[in-house]
Amino acid sequence: MSTSTATPAAEAPTRPVTGGNALAGTGTLIRFALRRDRVRLPVWILALFLGTAMTAQNFKTLYPDAEDRANIADSMGSPAGLALSGPRHYLDDYTFGSMLGHQMIGFTAVLVGLMSVLVITRHTRAEEETNRAELLRSTVVGRHAHLAAALSVAVLANLALALLFALALPGLGIDGVDAAGSLLFGADHAAVGIVFAAVATVTVQFTAHTRGASGMAMAVIGVAYVLRAAGDSGSSSALSWLSPIGWAQRTYPYVDDNWAPLLLCVALAVGCAATGFVLSTRRDVGAGLRPEKLGSPVASDALATPLGFALRLHRGMLVGFGVGLFLMGAMYGSILGDAEDMLKDVDQIQDALDRIGGATIAESFASMVMVVITVVAAVYVVMAALRPRSEETAGRAEPLLATGLSRTHWVGAHLAVAMGGGTLVLLLAGLGFGISGAASLGDAGMLWELVGAAVAYAPALWVTVGVAVVLFGWFPGASSVAWVVPVYAFVVGYLGQILQFPDWMNNLSPFGHVPQLPAEEMSWTPMLSLTLVAAGLVWLGLAGFRRRDLETK
Repeated sequence: MSTSTATPAAEAPTRPVTGGNALAGTGTLIRFALRRDRVRLPVWILALFLGTAMTAQNFKTLYPDAEDRANIADSMGSPAGLALSGPRHYLDDYTFGSMLGHQMIGFTAVLVGLMSVLVITRHTRAEEETNRAELLRSTVVGRHAHLAAALSVAVLANLALALLFALALPGLGIDGVDAAGSLLFGADHAAVGIVFAAVATVTVQFTAHTRGASGMAMAVIGVAYVLRAAGDSGSSSALSWLSPIGWAQRTYPYVDDNWAPLLLCVALAVGCAATGFVLSTRRDVGAGLRPEKLGSPVASDALATPLGFALRLHRGMLVGFGVGLFLMGAMYGSILGDAEDMLKDVDQIQDALDRIGGATIAESFASMVMVVITVVAAVYVVMAALRPRSEETAGRAEPLLATGLSRTHWVGAHLAVAMGGGTLVLLLAGLGFGISGAASLGDAGMLWELVGAAVAYAPALWVTVGVAVVLFGWFPGASSVAWVVPVYAFVVGYLGQILQFPDWMNNLSPFGHVPQLPAEEMSWTPMLSLTLVAAGLVWLGLAGFRRRDLETK
């Protein structure tokens, strides 16, 4: 009996796959992104709409008569007023509608831009930084799917906001706020938001880090705002035509209803998005186009300590907020000299300034503005105080704490940077405010008064850090609730002064207990009380963190 063995034929070598669908899986990723943002995006959209609607209603209360609107138009016609609001053409017939377009687009466009940038970075660069994008790309997901999905979600969010403006604003029953103007008003916001979303598709290609990509895109938003303000306040409007925010404002909703400038937004958005997709093919997943800087083979003595390592992690954000608050303070200080002329005919603001007190309107106005500056500093301290939570959820805390590093020293280092950094950015904001304000008023003594007024809010920032660490230590899943502190401080501390909220609401905020320098006299008792409260909250938060389990990966 004989057997024969068949030799299988050799398989033909497979050729490499060329082409393929680069957008495969985009629809699934869009649904997944919408699922993840099912709370975040509605909150953004509703907050932007409600803030705009409340402001429009307040216009009716603040300026009920044509004479009142004419007076505020005269006040807003100064270079400082135009820099804070928008182009002069709105002032020709200052109805409630033109007032809404004039005073709101420049401000809300910045917030819409921030929303759009955060959507893009959250669903692209953050996915790569956590290695989830690489895992998904190993399946049937195309090269451009993540970027296309993120951009689609940003566009949908902006269109939803535009639709809400278009449908709801005319229903408020405000004279001059008609359907045609509201449609354009909404389109303005959507156009600017989509432009900055497209800008973010470019910035996420350059750096391997989410914070860096967000920071570059936000810097572009800041430059756009500065160009708009400089063009509107100067004799030439050329600079405003270099800014997407300036293009949106020059559609003049409720005045001329000119849609043509939005074509520039469309062209820029398409160009930036196309650039982003092209650049994404020039790099590896998880990497950036900008080469990583080679570090020293041996860590420095400072970097080997918990505080030095925490400072290294926070330094980019700290520098960004420090520079931004210095410039913000300088911008507000530049209009202190015009404060009396700008606000003398606005009865409600005059009433708020009278309640604050102060020898001059400039001092009272500086005290009111200081609340806004401090709220921005509070945003920094919340982000810094919640950094340990980010490290924990990303899985980076576990290997660190597996060494001889104690939990208290690890979290304490981050809290020290948050509290010290918050005080530093307040100091820089006060310096910018003081230098510019002293020059505007011709009073060198205002420099140190405004620096002291800013630093006086440091204990309130420390309390904010304490609230964040208590949530992190005892209720880590609810850590984001710490954002309520700066939001509430802005609503009751700034808007509440104008809308005359009851005092007990202001007392619920740590910022409501700080003496409103330079209008008020310094009082050390509340400062000491806030410091003790902050120390107690930090101790309580650290105690909770020592007792709970660490979230592991």
